Amino acid sequence: MAHAIRFLAVDAILAAGEGHQGVPLGMAEIATVLYSRHLKFDPADPTWPDRDRVVLSNGHGSTLLYSLLHLTGYHHISLDAVKSFRELGSTCAGHPEYEPAAGIETTTGPLGQGIANALGMAIAEAHLNARFGDDLIDHRTWAFVGDGCLQEGVGQEVIQLAGHLKLGKLTFFWDDNAITDDGSTELSISENVAERFRVAGWHVVEIDGHDIAAVDAAISAAKADPRPSMIACKTTIARGIPRLEGQRGGHSGKLFPEDRAAMAARFGWTGGSFDIPADIGAAWRATSRPGADARATWRQRLAATGNAVQDEFHRTIAGTLPAGTREAIHAYKAKAAAEAKADFSIATSGDIAGSLYEVLPDIMTACADLEAPTNHKRQLSAFTAKDRAGRYIHCGVREHAMGSLANGMAAHGGVIPLAVTYLPFSDYERPALRMAALMGLPVKFVFSHDSIGIGKNGPTHQPVEIIASLRAMPNMMVLRPCDAIEAAEAWEIALEHRTGPVALVFARQSLPALRHDGGAENRSARGAYVLQEAEGGPRRVTLISTGSEVQIAVEARAQLQAEGIPTAVVSMPCWSLFEAQDAAYRKAVLGAGTVRVAVEAAVKFGWERWIGEEGGFVGMTGFGASGPADALYRHFGITAEAVAEAARVRL
Repeated sequence: MAHAIRFLAVDAILAAGEGHQGVPLGMAEIATVLYSRHLKFDPADPTWPDRDRVVLSNGHGSTLLYSLLHLTGYHHISLDAVKSFRELGSTCAGHPEYEPAAGIETTTGPLGQGIANALGMAIAEAHLNARFGDDLIDHRTWAFVGDGCLQEGVGQEVIQLAGHLKLGKLTFFWDDNAITDDGSTELSISENVAERFRVAGWHVVEIDGHDIAAVDAAISAAKADPRPSMIACKTTIARGIPRLEGQRGGHSGKLFPEDRAAMAARFGWTGGSFDIPADIGAAWRATSRPGADARATWRQRLAATGNAVQDEFHRTIAGTLPAGTREAIHAYKAKAAAEAKADFSIATSGDIAGSLYEVLPDIMTACADLEAPTNHKRQLSAFTAKDRAGRYIHCGVREHAMGSLANGMAAHGGVIPLAVTYLPFSDYERPALRMAALMGLPVKFVFSHDSIGIGKNGPTHQPVEIIASLRAMPNMMVLRPCDAIEAAEAWEIALEHRTGPVALVFARQSLPALRHDGGAENRSARGAYVLQEAEGGPRRVTLISTGSEVQIAVEARAQLQAEGIPTAVVSMPCWSLFEAQDAAYRKAVLGAGTVRVAVEAAVKFGWERWIGEEGGFVGMTGFGASGPADALYRHFGITAEAVAEAARVRL
């Protein structure tokens, strides 16, 4: 059965002309034991909520996963799909690309992201188990792991946090072959990797990864241990190909038909290209029978819970919002409109989230050691090794892992993950942000400290260029609200958006109430709208802004109106939503033939789309400085006077 993996992988790589044979040839026995004796899965229902999750974190070895999915009977991974490995449109892409219906649980291109996703999946399972009980949620998460996953910095963050949380249903198989792409691991590492896990509180077993009985015993021990488990599997890279095994070229060196012939002779394999002997094929297909039986009994248990539990379970897994969610947001809007008070923008976001926590039990908030300044814990209890019902994950100072585990939680399903930190630290989350956008995962990335307005912490904490970079990321919705009412609308938009991640960007400083309409209409949902229309004649100037700088545009409008210049203010909390509107709406909002000036305490990049070549921009041209917020705005010329003057000179 293990050799069936090897030959399918080699045949696919030979057909494609390239690939990475090291992982499938070296981990074939490990995968065979897992799938044939321990894994809970049913190819007839790839998205069954109580299935085990399998993550191929060393995703370059994708033919290992594709071979397994084909052999076990996943419909999407047909033999034709395997034959089209790495071809345009193939489900069997160069690296595994997120497609749950095909059995591919997450995208694993950048090394380390997969194990961090697996951590999030294990957290989601533990929480849903506490919420719904063993009868409905009781499964495990398994990850195939290479040296690269553990050498990337995110790997250490994952090891520490998983050990601290004692996630006993999480198991890593480390492909300990002592080879990386450059050559021997001795070139770049000298530590005892297994000891890293032991120190962090993991259960560790070191075995021969080609010994079927040893692998089986190690997995059984892992399932019995309350700690997360790392099975260190000593393997030979490219096992079976005499020319490459144990060598640097075993990773991804070009294969030739002669290599396959040598491997067939060594293992006594008589099947031709893409040909699996009938008895071996039947043995592989039989591996799914226990999972099919488990799914059938699970369905019976779900049916026995009663309609109320079934309805809530199905709603939760589907990710639909419960009744009362929008009403809670609208109630907050009405309250904000009535009070019309200035407040710290990130605190406002925390207030809104707090109003949702009770009505929306799916929310789990992960925060990178910033509970007090971000205000998003509120009444939530902590998710800990002793309390899996908790919904606030203290991630420590680990933004890399936090963003990626949030992706894993979203990929798992059943929870709505928030990842909360300062915007300048989003660079630590960059791989996770990009993978969430690429996979279309509905993660809510919540950011504070969005501009020079954070003041005396200085330029390291003032993300002048980051908003532009997030807006440039395909499928990343960026929302930067200007006051409490827009913040509530931004949350409503974010929760209803299911086809990709959302970056909710809030200011540290206090923002005045600019909106006083607290009704159900979500004006922000169209991306931009006229906050204040021109008065005293046809509009001559359009001032456009986002977030904390909208108040500056409002002040500039007052100056221009006092001079008899009809001026409108456009609040543009979301560029992508505005771009999606029809041309007539965009033209009406921006004002045809008017002078346009944009103001944002960030770099200009991208604003040309809305102001045109002749438009004005008031913002940043470099990095920030240390000082009080009001002094910094004056120092960098981001003032109402500057905005008004930028309009005057263009009239």
